[in-house]
Amino acid sequence: MKFAITVLVILSITQFAYSQENEYQDPELEHKDSWSLVILPDPQTYVKFERNQGIFDIMTTWIAENIDPLNIKMVLCTGDLVEQNNILKGVGVNGNQSSINQWRAVDRAITRLDQKVSYVLAAGNHDFGYKNIETRHTYYDKYITADRNLLNEKMLREYFYNKSGMPTLANSVSEWIDPNGIPYIFLNLEFAPRDEVLEWARKTIDQAKYENHRVVVLTHSYMNSANERIEKENYPIENGNYGQAIWEKLIYPSRNVRMVIAGHIGKPDDPKGHVAFNQDPKSDGEIVTQMVFNAQALGGGWHGNGGDGWLRYLEFMPDGKTVKVKTFSPYFALSPATRHLAWRTAEYDEFVFSVEEK
Repeated sequence: MKFAITVLVILSITQFAYSQENEYQDPELEHKDSWSLVILPDPQTYVKFERNQGIFDIMTTWIAENIDPLNIKMVLCTGDLVEQNNILKGVGVNGNQSSINQWRAVDRAITRLDQKVSYVLAAGNHDFGYKNIETRHTYYDKYITADRNLLNEKMLREYFYNKSGMPTLANSVSEWIDPNGIPYIFLNLEFAPRDEVLEWARKTIDQAKYENHRVVVLTHSYMNSANERIEKENYPIENGNYGQAIWEKLIYPSRNVRMVIAGHIGKPDDPKGHVAFNQDPKSDGEIVTQMVFNAQALGGGWHGNGGDGWLRYLEFMPDGKTVKVKTFSPYFALSPATRHLAWRTAEYDEFVFSVEEK
């Protein structure tokens, strides 16, 4: 009898695992002529612990392996590439890696995309200063250079300067034409962009040569999880603009900004606390889609595994209007034991929106 019970238990476990594996489906395009944009959330907690760095490697490797199946044309990272920009030694609960090792981990993971797909990486508050933007100094410009990825270099059209007066990709414009012939501008803005950065950005995208482009703004801090633009944050910097000021000074009066993508926010082990979405008309009546996606405090809170490997991809349908949003974890998808966890399907994680012209 004991033998029979044991056999039944084994069979039940096997059938359950088989069922779970069969229910899982790899990401795929809903239309063969679509293209995809991937959003990588803030990587800071992946790189501040050595034990977590492999998860970020898995995420960028998965992107590289799915460039063709998902027709991935662009990757955007929402910033906070590291937890601390300039500490000499990582000790304690908030990471065991020096800043140089954190930047090296980012460099290694992103290298997996070089010469394969275009990407733009935002600079977040943790990418400046000593621990958290005590100053505007950053090592971003040492590691995130135009020439490291030929595909990025070919797209680069304009750039502005950091606080030290040196050119930086943290304030830059990249131009690309999608498979449907629609021209895009990806406008990258530093964390809490200075007034002079917003003035440069406004004048740049308002040029006649960009009149018919769809501008996608990438910046780090923009909205909270209540879908409200952030008005103020308590960082020790002057001349910084947050979500509402960015909207008023740049986005609302623009004639071609169509989308804003950001990260920054989070709440321990609460997916909803990491995301936001809103669509608002700007001065000319065009609708601007504003999206925040992060995951850094999932998988154990602020000092957990870094975000359970979650990323988001947007499928731009061939009608040139419809965008389908999916949220997926390559980390969970690796094993048959966890594949049933690899998709998030709540209404704020899987949805459809339109970028149709007015």
